Amino acid sequence: MTNYNSEAVMDDLDVPAAAPAKAREAVGARAAAKSRGLNVAIGISAIVAAIGIALWVVQMSGGMVQTAMRNLDSWGLYITCFMFFVGLSAGGLIISSVPKAFGVKGFGGISKVAVMTSIAATVGAIGFVVVDMGQPLRVWELFVYSNLGSPLMWDIIVLMVYLMLSCVYLWAQIAAEKGKVSHAALRVISVVALVCAVMVHSVTAWIFGLQQSHEMWHTALLAPWFVSSALVCGTGLVICAAVALRAAGYLKWEQADLVKLAKLLAAFLLVDLYFFGCDLLTEGFPAASGAEIVAMLVSGPLAPFFWGEVVLSALAVIICVVPRLRTTPMLVAAGLFAIAAIFCKRVQLLVGGFQVANIDWPAVLTPFTVTDWEGNMAQAYQGMVYWPTPLELGIALGVVGLSFLIFFLGLKLLPLKPAGGK
Repeated sequence: MTNYNSEAVMDDLDVPAAAPAKAREAVGARAAAKSRGLNVAIGISAIVAAIGIALWVVQMSGGMVQTAMRNLDSWGLYITCFMFFVGLSAGGLIISSVPKAFGVKGFGGISKVAVMTSIAATVGAIGFVVVDMGQPLRVWELFVYSNLGSPLMWDIIVLMVYLMLSCVYLWAQIAAEKGKVSHAALRVISVVALVCAVMVHSVTAWIFGLQQSHEMWHTALLAPWFVSSALVCGTGLVICAAVALRAAGYLKWEQADLVKLAKLLAAFLLVDLYFFGCDLLTEGFPAASGAEIVAMLVSGPLAPFFWGEVVLSALAVIICVVPRLRTTPMLVAAGLFAIAAIFCKRVQLLVGGFQVANIDWPAVLTPFTVTDWEGNMAQAYQGMVYWPTPLELGIALGVVGLSFLIFFLGLKLLPLKPAGGK
């Protein structure tokens, strides 16, 4: 286990035993400061997670009617965040496993940190599924009354396997550094992890893409598009996490490795934007119902998210490809821009799928049918059909706090530093 006492940190910093007492005291003070900072982060994350759990109890006691989700827009912030966190988790694992799977040089010893971000994000993704189900006992019903022909069930299975495999992969990396697992075995595990990371996002995409009744979702491009988005936000998250840990003295990370990841981020963003453009062209060119989707994105209710994604992605690409802009603060900003752009994409996808009514006359408009029910169908769909309530925002923030808590506990309790202090 990684300890933050003065002796452990002095070993990491190669401070000689015969060093002056003042030097050793200074190292011990820095170690104590790091330990306090990490403990504070753990405490804040735990408090946020506890508040989220308390709000979740309120949601369970009063029912899902307290949320802004309704019969005609039955998914909302929770499933948006679920898609987003699956992308964060898959991207982190792919960044970690690709170098080992193909026997190429990695990114300066951040592999274990990347896997830890993947584990934390996967826990968050599962948490969002649980809170969206309304009652936790329904998780059990998924297995008792499972329908293996449903993409929802595929995703549940793949997500659980993915979480277990991520934990195994992290253990294998730690064991390999101690000589307990061979490099050949680690390479096999990394290949399996890479395949599973691609599958978990593909299956998540099929939940939406196999639904013919929603114009924006029914496209064969959705699965590869989800994978490219995962690479974007996962790489952005790894950049931000590694830079923060380097600033805190946890990692020794070369600037060349940061630049290498930034170039990858630019490539992933360009691919993702290419997929986006292909989808918009296919939707809008026939001037059929898809043109309504394009208009809704470009100048309709979802325009802020559409242009937010485009502008943030473009800014991130510019920062990553212009050498003069590739300073550490700017590259962190590029990572944050990329993460925010993918979140905007997730909002567009989920809300956009409900934004165009897929049936002409569903029922008499009531508070249980659509969010904005006072009027007719045309009035109900003039603005955004869904916007989360404060209760949903609080619960979502609690799940995010749980993910941070898992990550910080991993930093405190697991040896995530690269061997040799690199």
